[in-house]
Amino acid sequence: MFNEQTLQFECSGTTLSGIYSPGDASTAILILVGGPQYRVGSHRQFVKLSRTLAKAGISSLRLDFSGMGDSEGELQPFYANQQTIKQAIDTLTEQNPVIRQVVIWGLCDAASAALLYHYQQPDNRVAGLVLLNPWVRQQHSHAQVMLKHYYWQRLSSKAFWQKLLGGGLKPWQSIKDLLQTYKASKSSKPKKNAGAQQPSQQQTTADNYVQHMLLGWQAFSGKTLVITSGNDHTAQEFLDLCADSTAWQPCLARAQHHHIAAANHTFANALWRAEVEQQTINFVRQIKSGR
Repeated sequence: MFNEQTLQFECSGTTLSGIYSPGDASTAILILVGGPQYRVGSHRQFVKLSRTLAKAGISSLRLDFSGMGDSEGELQPFYANQQTIKQAIDTLTEQNPVIRQVVIWGLCDAASAALLYHYQQPDNRVAGLVLLNPWVRQQHSHAQVMLKHYYWQRLSSKAFWQKLLGGGLKPWQSIKDLLQTYKASKSSKPKKNAGAQQPSQQQTTADNYVQHMLLGWQAFSGKTLVITSGNDHTAQEFLDLCADSTAWQPCLARAQHHHIAAANHTFANALWRAEVEQQTINFVRQIKSGR
């Protein structure tokens, strides 16, 4: 039996909903949902995470962003949710007087939103970030990942050649797609140290959110746990960015980084999910103990 409570709170005139799972630890987790989904998550990922945290004595709040699940309003882009995150932290800390600090946990563009929060609205209540396969999609970098990983894997696959020779593929369309991807990989891209200098505060958009993620990470003084999947192009794009950029390299270097080589984007099986859950619990306990 799990003692879960439905919470509602106001944000910019909109009523938002979430599920609070109580614990007795002074460090709680705010679970941000990535992509167009609600607080349950794919394969009930966020429900299972929150219940595992509760068993470990760690409180959590998983919420529906506006326009999703039981929350009112219109769906907003992930880079425009800073006020919702602030209000969710307010609600979480007010719910339990034991809570002194919060860890933000996010997968995909929710991980991006967690970093953007510290560019847009620094908050000293946030002691840690758990970032899973952060979304840093840019046209040129995505194309490079596809060339380096997807197309190479296909060309080296026996099944691909069997399908091609058997007439199951349209070769000219495949060549056209490959050429378009190659052209996109050579498109304009930022310099290797792009984003290292703090610009004047500006609104985050689809065009500049990656730079603002970096600035938020550089400004964040707490601890970071990065968890990446080996079988995921989103993770690979993030790791390539960190490897190629002299501005991103130090951020990942000072974080704890746990890589699950066989995992897909959402850590879909029980083994991968359990590994993520245990890494999260260990991380919270480190923060709580001051290590």
